[in-house]
Amino acid sequence: MENVILIGASGFVGSAILNEALSRGHRVMAVVLHPEKISTIHPNLTVVQADATDPDTLAKLAEGKDAVISAYNPGWGNPRQYEETLENYPKIVEGAKRSGVQRLLIVGGAGTLFVKPGVRLVDTGTLPEAWLPGVKSLGEFYLDTLTKEKEIDWIFFSPAGNLGNMRPGVRTGKYRLGKDDMLFDEKGESFISVEDYAVAMIDELEQKNHHYERFTAAY
Repeated sequence: MENVILIGASGFVGSAILNEALSRGHRVMAVVLHPEKISTIHPNLTVVQADATDPDTLAKLAEGKDAVISAYNPGWGNPRQYEETLENYPKIVEGAKRSGVQRLLIVGGAGTLFVKPGVRLVDTGTLPEAWLPGVKSLGEFYLDTLTKEKEIDWIFFSPAGNLGNMRPGVRTGKYRLGKDDMLFDEKGESFISVEDYAVAMIDELEQKNHHYERFTAAY
């Protein structure tokens, strides 16, 4: 079983990843600013109140672990979401590298996926205005920073275009994988439940099929 750090464990995606990891017997240290938001009690779960965006702090906590999984998001209602994403994600990468941990698994965004040749989702004009700070900043971090990273084995896991309608769904354990192109079903929809996204993330943790690259999943 893997011994991992999970950043953002109290969020929509992070909590699904937490539940999936624990259900498979992995040991998880959830590093959060507000531990009261995590109601899960499990013998394999340790909750630590700390700032994972501080490289020194993360380096110490992740030392000896097998991987860091990051579902970091400064908050969709945060007026500085764009700025804080671009300020803090490189710090998370730096902390993970300093710790000596082998792998960094990042909950990516769908904005940089291609919906047709040469056209990324973020450039289609179809996304709600309120989403753009988070979508654009995570996309810029991936394209401008993460793709140049060679010192730690990273993955940037982009969900389908619609991730669970931002509410709980169904875990089927089934999904399709892709790379840089958005996946659509026979109805022309790009969707995956947050539970199955978490399944795919923990599958990647266990199987280590991707390295220094982005991939995506959908039904």
